[in-house]
Amino acid sequence: MNSPVLLSSLAPFLSQFVQFKRALNRKYRADAEVLRLFDRYLKSRHIAGWQAIDSFVIDDFLKSRPRVSPRSYNHLLGVLHRFFAFAVMQQWIQRNPVTASPRPETGGRIPYLFDLDTAKQLLAVGRSLQENPMARYRGLVYETIFALLYGLGLRVGEVVRLKLADADFSRDLLFIRETKFCKSRIVPMGPNLALRLNRYVEQRHGSNAAPERPLFSFTKRGCIHEGTISQTFHSLLPKLQLHIPPGVSPPRLHDLRHSFAVATLLRWYRQGIDPNCRLMHLATFLGHVDPNSTAVYLTITEELLHQAAQRFQILAPKGGVR
Repeated sequence: MNSPVLLSSLAPFLSQFVQFKRALNRKYRADAEVLRLFDRYLKSRHIAGWQAIDSFVIDDFLKSRPRVSPRSYNHLLGVLHRFFAFAVMQQWIQRNPVTASPRPETGGRIPYLFDLDTAKQLLAVGRSLQENPMARYRGLVYETIFALLYGLGLRVGEVVRLKLADADFSRDLLFIRETKFCKSRIVPMGPNLALRLNRYVEQRHGSNAAPERPLFSFTKRGCIHEGTISQTFHSLLPKLQLHIPPGVSPPRLHDLRHSFAVATLLRWYRQGIDPNCRLMHLATFLGHVDPNSTAVYLTITEELLHQAAQRFQILAPKGGVR
């Protein structure tokens, strides 16, 4: 993976920081682009050396890169703060010059959560898709893709890159190769999902297909494109006649993964399991670097609140909380 070309007096230090992050198995593309912009800013303003960089320089750079949304602005600010925190740790500089405060993020997107019945409807309408000369077994392909997205919480990019050799039906496992954070992982399948996928392979590929053949493909050129799956997903939504609660965003393909994570948390609540003790397990299953990334998916729903309230009533002492 190529690193950005840096030109300012801080170029060696910026490059070292990017290399450090990528050594942690992070692609670090968007953040590296922010550092490239900062490098260009320093070069254009003829700012040389650590001593010339203070909070005024940082604030001026932030103004030179206007960001409309709080999330975009906070990303810009956060990358700079982490770089200079690393610089302090390396004793390149005495104090962090980033003093600006992040902007409050309000009105964040509330995802649509598919329950089991709605997911079954999605699989059914996917299965009803008519095939054509350019897309044989079209309905079967999309039904199986949606089943993996919802049943295992996989990313769509992980699903499209699956090969026949990645499915181990002797142990009901899927091998997910070098994904978002350049990490590979083994994902166990339940017996029903494993049986569904096994039947798909037999019907779609037969018994003599090459192990390196894409699991989901309509042509010999390669796997289905992620955008094609997303477009098909959105074209099917009107057939589901979904009720979208006030304040909830229209469904996206990624919401199937979100739904898996929330359903897992809800199942733990029902079983009396403290989700904080299992968050690392879920993070590993989803392919996250740390549990903080997983926490994003754990949207509080009315049902989760009800389950939490029931547990609180069991644990709380009689006569009220003291």
